[in-house]
Amino acid sequence: MLIKRLPALLLAGLLLGLVGGAQAAEKLFPFVLASTGSGDVAATLSEVKAKLSGAGFELVGEYSPYDKAVILIVTSEALKNAAAKSTFGGYAAGQRVSVTKVGDEIQVAYTNPVYMANAYRMKVTLQDTADRLKAALGAIKQYGPEEGMEAEDIRNYHYMFGMEYFDEPSVLAEYKSFKEAVDRVEAGLAAKKGGVSKVYRIDVPGKDESVFGVHLTDGCSSDKFIMGHIDFKPIRSTPHLPYEMLVSGNKVYALYARFRIAINFPDLKMMGANSFFKIMCAPDAIEEALMQAAGVNKSTDEDEF
Repeated sequence: MLIKRLPALLLAGLLLGLVGGAQAAEKLFPFVLASTGSGDVAATLSEVKAKLSGAGFELVGEYSPYDKAVILIVTSEALKNAAAKSTFGGYAAGQRVSVTKVGDEIQVAYTNPVYMANAYRMKVTLQDTADRLKAALGAIKQYGPEEGMEAEDIRNYHYMFGMEYFDEPSVLAEYKSFKEAVDRVEAGLAAKKGGVSKVYRIDVPGKDESVFGVHLTDGCSSDKFIMGHIDFKPIRSTPHLPYEMLVSGNKVYALYARFRIAINFPDLKMMGANSFFKIMCAPDAIEEALMQAAGVNKSTDEDEF
């Protein structure tokens, strides 16, 4: 009997293997296009806020980095608890939702939680958050680069040889305690040191970790300057913003721009129009601005407060 059933068992095993392989090879993209339509930014923004609130998300920040674009940052107990389980998980404690007007079209988009969970090497997939955002706002398609990446490739991503990985952050400042570090960042952002101001703050439960989303406005570090060069496709990648500062323990961190920008724009060319070459001044400028916001003058390496 077993011999007679062997071909069927082998076929079933082969099919399961193919299905498993297809799932393992799923291509992920950094952003999700929720909807497109006519109208204006303000009206669409109100609708989006209502939908997010109805889905149980907490709005913790809102800003317009440049004309015709508004970004909302939302969190939830599930996101904060997931962040608490992972090293530097605070980076994923907030998800970004954007309303952008491109020509006569209004685009609503958001960060792909599953992509971000892999980018930040989370211990959970954030699939539940992805499902909730899809139910609330819709999901026409994932987008960003021309080709997506598999989860393992996202977790081990760096743009090219010699450039930083996720676990090679910039240490912006170090203080005697977590409280002092948070207080210094709050003071620096309130004073808009380095042209950096606060968009949101999320405290990770059960650990000494807080993430700050920030608006960069000065010169080569500015959101407007950078996105003006790299966000050129018909569907805008507005949810790339805002940049983050992470206080974990007694240190203030930020992801290097060579990782933080590249993980959301992995197909951006090194040279030519709309390339990294056009923003080659940005990584150092961003680090300098964030260090000033953290209370340190990079040129003298002394506290500014």
